[in-house]
Amino acid sequence: MKYIFISIVLLFSIIAFSSNSYGQDEFPVLEGPYLGQKPPGLIPEVFGPDVITTKHWETGAVFTPGMKEFYFVKGNTNLVSQYKNNRWSEPALSHKGYRSFISPDGKIMHSGNKYRKRTGVGWSEIKSLGSPFKDIPIMRLSVSSKGTYYFDTRTKDGSGTIRYSRLIDGKREKPRVLGKEINTGAWIAHPFIAPDESYLIWDAQKEGGYGNGDFYISFRQKDGSWGAAINMGDKINTELEEFFVRVTPDGKYLFFERVISPDNVDIYWVDAQIIETLRPK
Repeated sequence: MKYIFISIVLLFSIIAFSSNSYGQDEFPVLEGPYLGQKPPGLIPEVFGPDVITTKHWETGAVFTPGMKEFYFVKGNTNLVSQYKNNRWSEPALSHKGYRSFISPDGKIMHSGNKYRKRTGVGWSEIKSLGSPFKDIPIMRLSVSSKGTYYFDTRTKDGSGTIRYSRLIDGKREKPRVLGKEINTGAWIAHPFIAPDESYLIWDAQKEGGYGNGDFYISFRQKDGSWGAAINMGDKINTELEEFFVRVTPDGKYLFFERVISPDNVDIYWVDAQIIETLRPK
């Protein structure tokens, strides 16, 4: 069984992380974009080694539009680092919930079938998306600039389905199942939709893949349909499990998680140009 579906159990076995887990003199000075980390090329690298990514569970790394806030999950604790006075703050406790997706306009933080709205002082209390989404066991919901939802359905038998729901004249349409170009294989999960809906990335197990879970990408065709699933290759996929991909709001880098062992999940990043190397000519 894939680690992502037993992660809830494992997360609560990790040492609790609090906002003062870094000693006053231990947290380094981090200046500049991306928490001061040297950007990677087309080969994925660990993000923030020994600072953000350690030997435990770190997942769900996302920046807000404007790149001034960085959210991630350590163990079962949501943390945020903010860019103020030309440096990044020590990660502090943030909202309750699990991995989040922040809408392209920065106003909504989605967590499965629930969400928060940006307020003048932070984020609102968590709310339900309402019917029919409240009854769907969503692990990851991604939203485009048009307001279209793309989301998965949590299952226990190895199957999985990605659906979408458009916003039409201010009303949310009934979710629809994407075609076999997307929904083929096992453990189909964690979709990321490009803000302009030009491509969709997700993770799945398919025959001929590299490991326990690989990333696949499909590009939007001229007629509006989705192209065939393309394995993103051995530069990003390994014999281990990769999951939960997303692209930074500035479009420059792709972040994802890799399962190193049952009690160690690392955050990786890679130049988003890897997407263009896969786009059919």
